[in-house]
Parts: sequence; C-alpha cells; structure tokens
Amino acid sequence: MLGIRLEKIPFVQNGYWVKNAKFSVGATSEYLLGLYSIQEAAAQIPAALFTDIRDKTVLDACAAPGGKTVQLADLMQNTGVIIALDIKKQRLAALVNQLERCHVSNAIVYEMDARQAARLNVKFDGILLDVPCSGNFATDENWFRQRTIEDVERNAKLQREILKETTAVLKDNGEIVYSTCSLEPEENELNIDWATKNLNLKVERVDCCGEEALTDIFGKKLDASVRNCRRIWPGQTQGFFVCKLKKRVDAA
Repeated sequence: MLGIRLEKIPFVQNGYWVKNAKFSVGATSEYLLGLYSIQEAAAQIPAALFTDIRDKTVLDACAAPGGKTVQLADLMQNTGVIIALDIKKQRLAALVNQLERCHVSNAIVYEMDARQAARLNVKFDGILLDVPCSGNFATDENWFRQRTIEDVERNAKLQREILKETTAVLKDNGEIVYSTCSLEPEENELNIDWATKNLNLKVERVDCCGEEALTDIFGKKLDASVRNCRRIWPGQTQGFFVCKLKKRVDAA
C-alpha cells in the first residue's frame, strides 16, 4: 500500500532491505508504534550470536542509540533483565526513546562508563560490547582525512579497558559478544589476541557471514583461535568485525 518493496537480508534472521521508498521509513505510523526498527544490516549480527539469553541477566555496555538493546529484548522476549549503559547523557534520550517506542519492559538504563561496570555489583550471563571505534571508510567518505593512527591506538586502548572491566563481571559460563564497525586490526584482531592472553578468554566459533579473521598482522602471529572471529568487508553492508568470547574452563 505504501509502495515499499522489501528484500530479505540473507545473513540475518529477521532483517530486510528497504527498496523504492519515496519517504522516510522512520516516519511511518508502524515505526512510531514500534512494529519495526531501522538498523544497518551488519549491526544486526552481534545480538543474534548469544546462545540463549531468555530469562538471563544481560549487559549492553555501550548501548545508545539502542538498536541492539531493542534486538536483545526481542530475543529475550522481554524476560530477564538488560542493564544498558552509555557514558554520554545526551545519547541516553535516544536510547530511552527506542526502548519506549518498542515496548521494551525488561531494561534498566544507567548513565555510566562501561569501564566502571563493576560498580553495578552484578554478574552477567551475557555481555554485549559494541565498543566505541574508529568507524570505516565505507560509511564516511572523509574517513582518511579525519583519522590518524593515534586515534586508532587511543580507541584500541579504550576497548581493552572495557574488555578487562566487563570480563570481571561475567559469570563463569557467560558469553561476551565483541563487535566494532572498524576495519583496523588494532581495534579487532589485536585486541582479541590480547584478551586471550591476558583475560583468560577463549574465542568461540560463530555461525555468521564474513571471513575468518586475520591471524598474521604486521608480522605478528596471533593466537590461532582468533580466526574464529568474523571480519565483514564492505560490500552489501558496512565493514564490521564480530566475535564471541567465553572464559576458559580452567579459569581460577
């Protein structure tokens, strides 16, 4: 009736590309009623990698603007609890609006730096780390003019700090899903290699699109398990990196 054609996204379960829309699909009654959300295709992958989070306690550590938080709530069927954090107060309004629009009833929102997650005094079954990153040239034509190697290194350090803090609040049988929309090895493979060697985490195999992650970077051989991560090159979707981590069974 509205003249919109949908095309199924082959690598996500409930995603569709919008074709031939002559108006904003974020301004329809159906959108405002929370019947669907708008999210980049690759961004729909991370939340879907958790094994089963119904009735569980989940941390969305860098949650705003809330697209993945809504997806988590849907996968949980509004059971259990999601604690959603964001460090920027101005971004919380968008997060809360998303949750209200989509009738999410199992989420608690805090203005908090993910590097202080231990202050919550909660252990989590699942932790989503869609961490702040450098982005990539596929979505920003000025990327090469606006980014320096110092920016990448600064982001990589922040990401490791978030990984370290949130690993401390992960239950022994819990799962971390780590993702970025960056293509930089410093923010992806090198961080995960660091996590396997310093945080007693192991990389789980995941069933999603993308290529095996790199294990030989700048002449450095990484832990073989890093190949279980997925590197999604720009094409049908933006560039993306995603993996699932668990504590090693021999953890103290």
